[in-house]
Amino acid sequence: MRLNDEERAILSGREGPAAQKALEIVAALGEIYRAEDLIPVVSAQVAGVSYGNLGEAGLEFLRAWADEGARVVVPTTLNPAGMDLQAWRELGIPEEYARRQLEVVEVYRTMGITISCSCTPYLAGNLPGFGHHIAWSESSAVSYANSVLGARTNREGGPSALAAAITGRTARYGLHLDHNRQGHLVVEVGCPLGSPADFSALGYMVGQMATDRVPYLRLNSGPEPGLDELKALGAAMAASGAVALYHVEGLTPEARSHNMLASGATVINIDSLDESYQALDGTSQDIDLVWIGCPHASLAEIEHTADLLAGAQIEAELWVTTARDVLETASAKGLTGRIEACAGRVVADACLVGAPLGEMGFRNIATNSTKGAFYLRNHSHLQVRFGSLAQCVEAATRGRWPA
Repeated sequence: MRLNDEERAILSGREGPAAQKALEIVAALGEIYRAEDLIPVVSAQVAGVSYGNLGEAGLEFLRAWADEGARVVVPTTLNPAGMDLQAWRELGIPEEYARRQLEVVEVYRTMGITISCSCTPYLAGNLPGFGHHIAWSESSAVSYANSVLGARTNREGGPSALAAAITGRTARYGLHLDHNRQGHLVVEVGCPLGSPADFSALGYMVGQMATDRVPYLRLNSGPEPGLDELKALGAAMAASGAVALYHVEGLTPEARSHNMLASGATVINIDSLDESYQALDGTSQDIDLVWIGCPHASLAEIEHTADLLAGAQIEAELWVTTARDVLETASAKGLTGRIEACAGRVVADACLVGAPLGEMGFRNIATNSTKGAFYLRNHSHLQVRFGSLAQCVEAATRGRWPA
């Protein structure tokens, strides 16, 4: 792998131990994946924020790197934490957990990272353009950046994304290369797709079939999907498989302007979403908590939730997780006030997958997110119901999953 003079100087330690360690990580990945050289990136998105996932060892690793002088050199945003950084007491987060979580965030702040704490950085100011090379972790954000924005990133891990942010470089391999961005699995979708939950259910099926291949979808019925449908689709494929890029014929940018189908691509047909709904939906009738916003809710999703509530008081907890920038806009428009008037909450900064839900007494959760259902069941071992936003809001108002 070729390194230029500046990169060799960093690797020799001339820019200090923190930059040296970062370039060692970037260069090692380049060697593993047989990259020809390194390329500059315009932004980074760093995962590994929730203290519930990091633990004490992860916090110490980050603290040591920051003490060595680690500082980012490109705009860098942060994945969700395990709690709302401002309203954690009101949400019942245990104090010891909160103290450690705030220490994690403070270390990242020392490194110069924007404390956005969102899995939708494209809704919080980190919006790369078509063809821009970036280094993003967080699988749903990677999928959205590659597929909907047409930027270029591999599925970085937390440390490798942070290393790229510190050096301003990543290795040129994988989805940074044209030939790796072609579709190898054609998905003919014959069934109608209505809600974002339907797109999420479709993504769950496609992700399992695609594994790490690039799917090329043909949607043969229904209205054209928007932002919320596409982010739900990509998040689901990234959770059930390892899909970091997909194309939708005639819609996503590369599928509009280029022939993105590889010769000999496999063709599959999907005419029903029943398999996904049956696989993801549990049997619990009582609901403790309804979670909307995985990935983080857009302004339109928050408004739709408020409209569905229509002033009704809730019986189960209702949390809508979102980016703080989006929360502030929703507050200015009166949307958070409408949800809070029904005893619901709009929560910034957090992902409930990394939150201490068990310690808080939650056992049965409803969500309209395939990704949320998948991880809550498999990582947090909670009982989960999966359905549309309308079903979830009804469950919140009744405290039971609708028949």
